[in-house]
Amino acid sequence: MNAIALQACKFIAVVIVSFVAILQTFGQEDILMARESDRVRGNHDAPVTLLEYSDFTCGFCEKFFMETWPLLFSEYVQTGKVRLIYRDFPRARSGPSVDSSIAARCAGDQGQYWNMHDRLFASHRKFSPGQLQQQAEELQLNVRQFKDCFDNGRHMDAIYQDRMEGGSLGIRGTPSFILYLTQEPEEGLSIPGAFPFDVFKEQIDRLLLKSASSTEADSGSL
Repeated sequence: MNAIALQACKFIAVVIVSFVAILQTFGQEDILMARESDRVRGNHDAPVTLLEYSDFTCGFCEKFFMETWPLLFSEYVQTGKVRLIYRDFPRARSGPSVDSSIAARCAGDQGQYWNMHDRLFASHRKFSPGQLQQQAEELQLNVRQFKDCFDNGRHMDAIYQDRMEGGSLGIRGTPSFILYLTQEPEEGLSIPGAFPFDVFKEQIDRLLLKSASSTEADSGSL
């Protein structure tokens, strides 16, 4: 592990204490449970969940998507070990932060959420209404349906709910991640930033080992 990753792990060890305290004090465990309306990537029954609060206009969020996410996806998501839950945390109450989130959800209404999500992060922040519509056209969406959804801000309330709930969990910036055992969210670990892959790997492997141990213990008690 490089020096940056080692320093990050030391910082995270402190963060986990405060995060667990937040859950216990305010009873926020239910926020971590996957909802029907959530955008989930990977095996819904994966033993570990990575909850991401992000903003398409955030440079560090783009950095995570371009550098760290491909490694996480291939090693943990595609193999069924981790599921990603993506929630919006727009840094402004209007403008590109909100517009891009709405565009992704409107694409989701046509079954293309993740394709739009990936295009937005790879677009070098081309988030004007015209550019967002162009993305919809290139995805071969029903553009009239997309435009109606976008112009009416159909998903705005849900986006603001994501942000409000993230704030109640102590999220203050993007990207922010909460890593936890899917069936035991009280074991959550906060990763506040676009840390290197090694940081995520160490914490994911620790949780996977704990999950495997719990499964063996449960099997032995039968």
